[in-house]
Amino acid sequence: MALSTQTGSAGSAFPWKYDVFLSFRGEDTRKAFTDYLYKELQRQGIRTFRDDPHLERGTTISPELLATIEQSRFAIIVLSPNYATSTWCLLELSKILECMEERGSILPIFYEVEPSDVRHQRRSFAEAFEEHEEKFGEGNKEVEGWRDALTKVANFAGWSSKNYRYETELIKEIVQVLWSRVHPSFTLFGSSEKLVGMDTKLEEIDVLLDKEANDVRFIGIWGMGGLGKTTLARLVYEKISHQFEVCIFLANVREVSATHGLVCLQKQILSQMLKEENVQAWDVYSGITMIKRCFCNKAVLLVLDDVDQSEQLENLVGEKDSFGLRSRIIITTRDQHVLVAHGVEKPYELKTLNEDEALQLFSWKAFRKYVPQEDYVEQSKSFVRYAGALPLALKTLGSFLYRRSPHSWSSALQKLQQTPNRTVFEILKISFDGLDEMEKKIFLDIACFRWLYNNESMIEVAYSSEFCTRITIDVLVEKSLLTISSDNVIGMHDLIREMGCEIVRQESYEEPGGRSRLWLRNDIFHVFTKNTGTEAIEGILLHLDRLEKADWSLEAFSKMRKLKLLYIHNLRLSVGPKYLPNALRYLNWSCYPSKSLPPAFQPDALTKLSLVHSNIDHLWNGIKYLSKLKSIDLSYYPDCKSIKSLPSELHMEFLETFDVSGCSNLKSIPEFLGQMKRLWLSLCGSAVEKLPSSSEHSSTSLMKLDLNGSVISEQPYSYFHKLQNLIESSFGFFLGKSPHPLIPLLSSLKHFSCLRQLKLNDCNLCEGDMPNDISSFSSLEWLELRGNNFVSLPASIHLLPQLIHINVRDCKRLQQLPELPVHHSINVRADNCTSLLVFPEPSTFSLSGINCLNTVANQDANYFLYSALKRLLETFRLPFLSFSDHLMLANLPKDDIEDTCNEVKFVFEIVSFLGVSKGCAKVKQCGARALYEHDMEEVISRMNQSKCNISVYEATDEQEGAMVKVTTSRSGGGSDDEYYSAEE
Repeated sequence: MALSTQTGSAGSAFPWKYDVFLSFRGEDTRKAFTDYLYKELQRQGIRTFRDDPHLERGTTISPELLATIEQSRFAIIVLSPNYATSTWCLLELSKILECMEERGSILPIFYEVEPSDVRHQRRSFAEAFEEHEEKFGEGNKEVEGWRDALTKVANFAGWSSKNYRYETELIKEIVQVLWSRVHPSFTLFGSSEKLVGMDTKLEEIDVLLDKEANDVRFIGIWGMGGLGKTTLARLVYEKISHQFEVCIFLANVREVSATHGLVCLQKQILSQMLKEENVQAWDVYSGITMIKRCFCNKAVLLVLDDVDQSEQLENLVGEKDSFGLRSRIIITTRDQHVLVAHGVEKPYELKTLNEDEALQLFSWKAFRKYVPQEDYVEQSKSFVRYAGALPLALKTLGSFLYRRSPHSWSSALQKLQQTPNRTVFEILKISFDGLDEMEKKIFLDIACFRWLYNNESMIEVAYSSEFCTRITIDVLVEKSLLTISSDNVIGMHDLIREMGCEIVRQESYEEPGGRSRLWLRNDIFHVFTKNTGTEAIEGILLHLDRLEKADWSLEAFSKMRKLKLLYIHNLRLSVGPKYLPNALRYLNWSCYPSKSLPPAFQPDALTKLSLVHSNIDHLWNGIKYLSKLKSIDLSYYPDCKSIKSLPSELHMEFLETFDVSGCSNLKSIPEFLGQMKRLWLSLCGSAVEKLPSSSEHSSTSLMKLDLNGSVISEQPYSYFHKLQNLIESSFGFFLGKSPHPLIPLLSSLKHFSCLRQLKLNDCNLCEGDMPNDISSFSSLEWLELRGNNFVSLPASIHLLPQLIHINVRDCKRLQQLPELPVHHSINVRADNCTSLLVFPEPSTFSLSGINCLNTVANQDANYFLYSALKRLLETFRLPFLSFSDHLMLANLPKDDIEDTCNEVKFVFEIVSFLGVSKGCAKVKQCGARALYEHDMEEVISRMNQSKCNISVYEATDEQEGAMVKVTTSRSGGGSDDEYYSAEE
């Protein structure tokens, strides 16, 4: 049976006082069979009533006992040889039938008697009724009622003890049946609350449990605090515990271990196992030895909740061979590595709720129903967004807002944006408290400087002198404090981030200058205008959306001796700093106001220096040894007149990026002294006339070279031949030079097998300048050829296996595109290619050909459009096509639309593209339509009948079906809404 959260009662969680009422003859079974059955039912959490043995001495049943029968969900009747001799038992039986017969909740056990003897009152039952008739008289109505009751109960499905070799087998089967019938009325922890979002999770856990497999399994559930790991584990435990010989739920392992030690937890396990209160375990070794001895031959269900150390698992459960077959050990933790280290093969990562589930859970707590009240809908959604679908936060906030006014809700939301909820904060902070000092530093940096720390490389730059950054990142991910996406982007749950920011705020609540990190505009302005900086400050990040002017007291830097990170963007100051801390590792200051860095600044620890759009005209005087510097960025777009010279030499071992793009007065760059492993060099738009001689020695380390718009007059082509590791290169603006300076380079393409990006925009390349064979570009992914004068492209382009993008925009002499690779999707940009006549055979590519006017009248182009449209209809996976004054076609596959979506809104916006004359190509008509299978069959059939007679038309008649809303937006104007219908 699969796990489920369905409940059997819409009222209170336990409408019955007891799950089972036991009716039995004490002298037959009390001390043996019934006693064992009672204890097993109780052990499995099935609330069972059995009467006091002293009460049975009388002949009448008390009103209290009759009430107990009425308040019991099921009745088990143990029909033993002497059962009918007791008027007490027969009175119980009559009352049980009166209360439970109609709902079918009577379960008879024929213990050492035949069902037919009970049904027809034969043998011992006949003897018992002879005595009753002598006592009460023959034909007594009450006695006859007892006969009828026995006949009825004997016809109910039940168990016969004679069919089982051992009583333990019988008891096990009875308990399992009772559990399966009782547990649908269970809800977690005695609550009537619906367990939102749990059904899917239970199904996934059920697959991992595979209860039918005859082996031992460790199942790990991990995730950030507040997700509901304990709730899920408890629910699984309640649903399946009846299937195991031993069931133990060990709660709060982390907390108990920290306060009382592992021996205390071992004693808890042994006490529950042995049913003894004072179990002796002298030390950890003796404790785990006793646990192994007790568990080795039993099917055990053991849940260890909130584990945070591998040592806890080693000394509480040991290895799989510590347990009997069919055992299942469930472990919940915030730290994935704890599970991995213990050999848990497939840890189950618990995720946050989806948007609908989050709103349901919040609404239940806030309104006691699963949808928000009408006046609170938008506010509810705001709180759900704030909570980030974290169940703990949703429950806490919903409960707090229950029966509060809309005004109180607004006030609470404003308060949360300044100070997090205390309950949520303390729960989440547990993960932070378990980190070491380096892990805490990096976590707080990522939390407070979210804009800057968006990928792993930034962490490596900021902590380049620390060799443990890689393992630290892994630990933060394993402890559910960070996520790393497949494209290396760092993610952090909003409430985790807020928790980190609050930890920093608490360092100095009233005075920002006493905190280790500053990231809020007002706090930073306060520190520099009031000069309240202190040694506590280690990082400052100011990223303004708009340029602001300020008058700061930059003397504040003199107090920040431990400042390691300084990032300032879009701030204009009248004067620059006279002092910068030598501890700086990361300096990024756009619009830097001074002509140079402070004379006393010794950037020995600096790893990144970025002074883009600054007033600097030279970096410093003299020679600096920058042993750790990885990046220098002095770029200025579109044009920088201030910087004219740089140091003649730079002593750097680890330089990776050197960018002086746009420095139009800079004529030379330094000699790079050091053994650099990789270098990205950008001289775009600079006045540099010659590459330094040292660059030839580091040619094997050069991976990116941008000479676009440079004025280098002497190209060292022998040097270019050595660039075997170059992965990106850009050239451009070689107008009027003859012979063409790039031709020697292009003729040696075979040396560039590692190249991924090649940009030859505006290079004045003519027909024949591009070599015919470019297939040696085996790694090329991105090819930019904008604004050139060739008529055709090399046919060998189709041999480039990795190509995903080709741009020939504004190549106004280009007449045809070559055949393209067919192995994967390729994006082709051919806008404003006014001479373009021939397209490649339609394949899996997207094509934009705005302002390609000569294609409209061309028969081959028309056939291309026919083929593309037909492929779109047949596959539902074809690309975007666009042609001015003709056709723009885009496909939205049904697989991209969620099943729950009941409306799709299309917005058509008119924008202008670079390279196209003012405004945009005229848009005559636009619209959207739902396309169904029978539509496709009809259209394809018509197209096949007249392949080259293609016409595009707009259906104007109303058709019954789904409405599609289309909004056309015009720059500088309003929007027009039109509605198109599609036949169902």
